[in-house]
Amino acid sequence: MTGPRTVTRRAPGKLFVAGEYAVVEPGNQAILVAVDRYITVTVSDGAAPGVVVSSDIGAGPVHHPWQEGRLTGGTGTPHVVAAVETVARLLAERGRSVPPLLVSISSTLHEDGRKFGLGSSGAVTVAAVSAVAAHCGLELTAEESFRTALIASAHIDPKGSGGDIATSTWGGWIAYRAPDRYVVIDLARRQGVEEALRAPWPGFSVRRLSPPRNLCLEVGWTGNPVSTTSLVTDLQRRTWRGSPAYRKYVGATGELVHAAVIALEDGDTEGLLRQVRRARQELVHLDDEVRLGIFTPELTALCAIAERVGGAAKPSGAGGGDCGIALLDAEARYDRSPLHRQWAAAGVLPLPVSPATEGVEE
Repeated sequence: MTGPRTVTRRAPGKLFVAGEYAVVEPGNQAILVAVDRYITVTVSDGAAPGVVVSSDIGAGPVHHPWQEGRLTGGTGTPHVVAAVETVARLLAERGRSVPPLLVSISSTLHEDGRKFGLGSSGAVTVAAVSAVAAHCGLELTAEESFRTALIASAHIDPKGSGGDIATSTWGGWIAYRAPDRYVVIDLARRQGVEEALRAPWPGFSVRRLSPPRNLCLEVGWTGNPVSTTSLVTDLQRRTWRGSPAYRKYVGATGELVHAAVIALEDGDTEGLLRQVRRARQELVHLDDEVRLGIFTPELTALCAIAERVGGAAKPSGAGGGDCGIALLDAEARYDRSPLHRQWAAAGVLPLPVSPATEGVEE
């Protein structure tokens, strides 16, 4: 029995509050927040065998025929293709197949084809898994949906932590620890996707956090899209993941993220701001040692300007461009427009985004 003829799911983007880079190591914790910009995926019945994918951020439609369990033909939407293939593997293990599909993607995580750095790859993977599974009559829990999406994403690039996928799945503010993605891939390969949805994943955990009290989130975009994968790969190549600089960063980041989680749970506003400032300083130290280019002139200015008005600010994610965040006193009686004007003068575009309380949804 198949599901409804047309299914739509949307998944929010994400921002790192603290813990980027360190979270790629299994078991290390990060804090993320979902934001109210979305990837929407609509799945409907197709006319020809295979899957036709169209997107408002790329060329299309592209027809992908099935060949030996893989979708062939065309490029441009690898995360959607991987999502469909992974759901198809799960269906095949249950003695079923994926019918011909039309998959349509729309995004508010991009502008004029350029990504904001809000986790579009994770969001589209989560939305595609959820929509294709629902269309095919699969009932997945939130964790099963996350695991399916992470398996799909890890087949493309196992270096990604999956923090974006977790945030797009659950929404809100979350504390996330990544599993070992190579173990996950091997488990799915040897024992199947079904077993990988049930088996323990060493290092993995996720839980919702209370949003900060009396703080508002401001986001600035540098206008420069960045590849997180390339920066993480560069970090691993330069530090071989065992250098003193990287070990020091990972250890210090683990401590400050733990303290930030406690501050959120206790409603300790000043404590949270203090840890976000620490997170920025640890990124500065890492950048000085490894010279990745995490801090561009725009991101440095974004942080300095926010600090001058009493906020705590830092790059969000890999840095090198994309977005920075600032947490500011929500009860302060001053106009935000001076901050935005100063950001704009420094080449930073204020983004009108807010935390999203829900994850993937209809």
